[in-house]
Amino acid sequence: MEEISVTSDSSRRVWHISEDFQNPATDTFRWRITSRPHAWRPPTDVYELENTLIVRVEVAGMRESDFTISLVDRMLTIRGVRQDTSERRAYHQMEIRSGKFEVAIGLPSGINIEDATAEYSQGFLTIIFPKMQAKQIEVE
Repeated sequence: MEEISVTSDSSRRVWHISEDFQNPATDTFRWRITSRPHAWRPPTDVYELENTLIVRVEVAGMRESDFTISLVDRMLTIRGVRQDTSERRAYHQMEIRSGKFEVAIGLPSGINIEDATAEYSQGFLTIIFPKMQAKQIEVE
């Protein structure tokens, strides 16, 4: 059974979104998506297909050069800046965020980090991690 929990650490204003998913010790893995108070977090999907793990971030109105994608110790971090126009406006409603953003996602084992690909198209940044294939060892 999958559990999804959302918690807030109000002293640091950090949100954690966790989903249990395949940990060898407990048969679960803890997804963790973190946002920091100085940056906004765009909508992010993390999902699996048969042979891939996919991270999809909705960030319309940007260019490929506006992103920084890094991976350290199985922690995928996506940072960027969505520029706003400098013209003065009187907003009646303001929902489209601009400025710095950051998404950090803990990745499970069993994916091939070296062969990951990233593509930005139609407002979505998509990062694809192929799953590692089981290696057959023959006994001689």
